[in-house]
Amino acid sequence: MQRTGVSMTGFVRAVSVVVLLSMVGCAGGPGRPTVNTGSEERLVASEKQSNARSESAERAAPQVASPQVVLIGNAAAPADKKAPDLEPAEDPFYDPFAKGDEPPGGEEYDPWEPLNTKVFEFNRQVDRWVLKPVAQGYNKVVPNPVQIGISNLFYNIRFPSRLINNLAQGKLSGAGTEVGRFLLNSTFGLGGLVDVAKYMDINTPEEDTGQTLGFYGVKPGPYVVLPFLPPFTLRDLVGYVGDIALNPINWMVFPLIEVDGIPSLVAHHNRTTSSIAQIGGRVEEILNDRSLNLEKFQGVEEATLDLYTAVKNAYIQKRRNAIRE
Repeated sequence: MQRTGVSMTGFVRAVSVVVLLSMVGCAGGPGRPTVNTGSEERLVASEKQSNARSESAERAAPQVASPQVVLIGNAAAPADKKAPDLEPAEDPFYDPFAKGDEPPGGEEYDPWEPLNTKVFEFNRQVDRWVLKPVAQGYNKVVPNPVQIGISNLFYNIRFPSRLINNLAQGKLSGAGTEVGRFLLNSTFGLGGLVDVAKYMDINTPEEDTGQTLGFYGVKPGPYVVLPFLPPFTLRDLVGYVGDIALNPINWMVFPLIEVDGIPSLVAHHNRTTSSIAQIGGRVEEILNDRSLNLEKFQGVEEATLDLYTAVKNAYIQKRRNAIRE
């Protein structure tokens, strides 16, 4: 997926507002006709006009149905007419890898909700009292273009994981696009600070190990919230660990994983240097992304009554869409 300086976590929280607004929206119906009381002829004409409008509204009912009706199926036909054989509208919550005994669209598998809500609230308080104030100070010191450049750099570094997952899913076109983007951004984009490929309209959906597992039919499993991490399903949590292993920074530069015969910039035995670099890089990435999303996160929190449910539904819907791409 194209990076524009917004992290997946930011996107997930922002998308939750759109999901809530779209689910409570309702299309308007035809207006009610007005009867003029001037004469009997006008009354009869108005009644005929009202009947004609009513018949027209009945015929157009499937087209003006509210979004909630469209999600379930087409609107019912008038009582005095035989209902046409229409195919049901596509359910946007449909998971192609789900089995028939799973909950229908919108009901997510969250057996650990009591614990998840507590961890979610803990993360929210850490954000409120620590991360957000620091990000506000960071935002005053670091110009926005520099923040976007840092975000682009981290995205460019994770190129191997996206390439391998494209290949694992048989998406050769996406793999070729990822190679092209990496070469352009690493050379003409100053190591990835500038997303040159984006300005040349060279884009492809982002692929990760969680999506690859879903591509091969692995079920999402329970929803999981962990301290200091974005939300996951159990499948995506396994994929998250896989993406860490696929990142060459973690075993060729600052090794968390020791691979015999593969040299690294920092020697394997020098754990202190690697640990400082890893922790510092992760803190910088999180702080930078939080700074880029200060206003968006604020808007989400103010406009959402049940933030936990909104984030959960938005995240799972986003992941389903990503797997189907």
